Amino acid sequence: MTVDPLDRIAAALERMAPAPMPAPDFAAADAFAWHTAPDRLEPVLRVSRVDIGLLVGVNRSRDTLLENTRHFAAGLPANNALLWGARGMGKSSLVKAVHAQVRAEGLALKIVELSREDLPSVQRLLAHLRRSEHRFILFCDDLSFSHDDQHYKSLKAVLDGGIEGRPENVVFYATSNRRHLMPRDMIENETQAAIHSTEAVEEKVSLSDRFGLWLGFHSCTQDEYLAMIDGYCAAHGLSVPAARLRAEAIEWQATRGARSGRVAWQFFCDLAAREGVRI
Repeated sequence: MTVDPLDRIAAALERMAPAPMPAPDFAAADAFAWHTAPDRLEPVLRVSRVDIGLLVGVNRSRDTLLENTRHFAAGLPANNALLWGARGMGKSSLVKAVHAQVRAEGLALKIVELSREDLPSVQRLLAHLRRSEHRFILFCDDLSFSHDDQHYKSLKAVLDGGIEGRPENVVFYATSNRRHLMPRDMIENETQAAIHSTEAVEEKVSLSDRFGLWLGFHSCTQDEYLAMIDGYCAAHGLSVPAARLRAEAIEWQATRGARSGRVAWQFFCDLAAREGVRI
């Protein structure tokens, strides 16, 4: 049986350009992950997060972000937020914990995670969110750019919104180890090589200026590190003599060469396993 060439061409075009994504069912969950190829919003039924009360040493950032999120969930003006600084100090954990806390207070709010690699598709995602009656935190974890990375241009659609403006029902929270979202050596290299040095990196460096909130996270002290571990032990019912706990916790962080919330959690997981406690 001979197949019409036009039918073959039509079938090939349909495979190359799949049907538009159907309207998302935002009632399916409180959290979603955005994926492309094809476009879809996948419900996340169980979010990996810690209780906000277990986040130690970030009180000012916690209170600021929580208040901003409450305002947004209540329909009041709110700022986009950049959480930057030391790795392992709870930046992404704070975003997820704040979302859970606001929902626990009775305010309707959903969170959508967007990966940095999918930033070029953000306009399509915003179109779906704009049409919804729900309010959303659009969350991008570990956001940063290299000197030749053009993804930062897509981010402006979220921060500035173009001619339509940022959707009134969307606020953007991002975490990064870098305050200006690009490596310092890249900034310095481009500045030295440019004819007009101040213009060479202005577009990229000024990207972080478009966040209304800058929340800095810094390495914790030993007392804060030990307080984190004490909090985990209390929350999970793990009882260990104080002197032993302190000695083992300090030895653990010494072998890692760093203190942070992540290191504290890793030590606690090891301790719980040795004590036969499930978490």
